Amino acid sequence: MALSTSGFGTREEAWPALPFAEWKDTYATLHRYTQVLGKVRLALTPPENHWWNVSFRVTSRGLTTGLIPYGNGSFEVDFDFLANELRFLTSRGDVRVMELTARSVAEFYRDVMSTLRELGVEVRIWEQPVEIPDDTTPFSEDTHHATYVPGHVRNWWRALLQAHIAMKEFRAGFTGKCSPVQFFWGSFDLAVTRFGGRPAPARPGADAVTAEAYCEEVCSVGFWPGTAALGGAAFYCYAAPEPKGFSEASVKPSGAGYDANLKEFLLPYEAVRRAEDPRAFLLDFFQSTYDACADLGKWDRARCERPLIIPESVKGAWRSVTLPEQPPAESSP
Repeated sequence: MALSTSGFGTREEAWPALPFAEWKDTYATLHRYTQVLGKVRLALTPPENHWWNVSFRVTSRGLTTGLIPYGNGSFEVDFDFLANELRFLTSRGDVRVMELTARSVAEFYRDVMSTLRELGVEVRIWEQPVEIPDDTTPFSEDTHHATYVPGHVRNWWRALLQAHIAMKEFRAGFTGKCSPVQFFWGSFDLAVTRFGGRPAPARPGADAVTAEAYCEEVCSVGFWPGTAALGGAAFYCYAAPEPKGFSEASVKPSGAGYDANLKEFLLPYEAVRRAEDPRAFLLDFFQSTYDACADLGKWDRARCERPLIIPESVKGAWRSVTLPEQPPAESSP
């Protein structure tokens, strides 16, 4: 029987609308949910450069902490936004499942820590949320963030998935030092960061996290839910340190612009989803903003963008695989 592609959906399903006002309360709750698990990962994984050990990865069903070593084995925790479940998996074969539903952050925190103890994982975390300056209520006391609308989460995750796919393609064009495409639960954004190859000037007064994150020259692109003032979700690009003239650079596509307060170029998500070819539209933004950073920063682009050494037989093969906008009818065996 022919393989059905119905699970991949239409472009409208792949790039859903994300009206900020409708899902902001769910976003605030989910942000804190991810921080609970993110801090568990932070507490139990060996530190890596630029804090890459703490980030999550996007999956075909949601987000994962990835493997977390513990004792003589490991465990991981997966957010499944299609089944509305939080799954705990261990290398012993244990499986525990929590329903992802409307519950307070305090209840979520209690149940997560209880499940980990049941699995034999003893861990303590700092309960105060990070990078959320307007409300630092400890997780165990937060009873006011308790909104979880599965449809809103699913739409955000579908947009995140598309952002991830575009960022993976963008990352493939850079052979210098580059981060994985990763989800940072502190700022609740998906990002990929290219490194120019030179150390960056020390930032006066920077804390340890910031100092390690930006100890080298970088250009980072990403996707975040945004704020009401910005009109909601947006893609971004920033350079650190920012080279002279970066803010005035001409970038693509139309609709992208520099935000002087954030010191980032922004491209509204809504503009991307309405484009004739959203991924190509987005890749234009990533490439043109990176070009501005690398050229104005005088990066050694010949070294950072050398051609991949791959067999001729596989060059471009992945581009030949396309999916129809609408699923075909299944054929008989």
